[in-house]
Amino acid sequence: MKAAAWKLRRLETLGEREIESLTDLLVDCVEGGASVGFLLPLTRDRAAAFWRKVASAVALGERAVLVALDEQGVCGTVQLILAQMENQPHRADLAKMLVHRRARRRGLGETLMLAAEQLGRESGKTLLVLDAVTDGDAARLYGRLGWVRVGDIPEYALFPRGGTCSTTVFYKQISTGP
Repeated sequence: MKAAAWKLRRLETLGEREIESLTDLLVDCVEGGASVGFLLPLTRDRAAAFWRKVASAVALGERAVLVALDEQGVCGTVQLILAQMENQPHRADLAKMLVHRRARRRGLGETLMLAAEQLGRESGKTLLVLDAVTDGDAARLYGRLGWVRVGDIPEYALFPRGGTCSTTVFYKQISTGP
């Protein structure tokens, strides 16, 4: 599959159809070992409840959701948490960059990240921050894309099947100008 086979779009709303597709994606990622806030077994109800909270934040303009679609449906997503404290209007948190196992190792993660950075610029943000499992695939991707590694926090979270993992905090300054 080539990157051209994906279509990226921003979800202005998340209805039940989108929530179902994103639930499938989240369950696939967690079952594949991704440390993205959930433990196994991840039920569809718990995953859908997460996406319903995201839908509420999108409706309020607090969060932006990008999805990648292939011939089978949603194969990736990334979020920008736009709503920050009043002394941080220039910043957004990048969160839940998820790629379905069927679409991994084909450049989709990079495509999603670059689209999220562009969305940050379009939203008037100049600083993006994120965290990722230390030395994991995502952390290596972020480094390749010019994100600056701030440091590691040991025993930050659990893997879906148990056992602790450290996280690495990254930032990237982006320009909103031409």
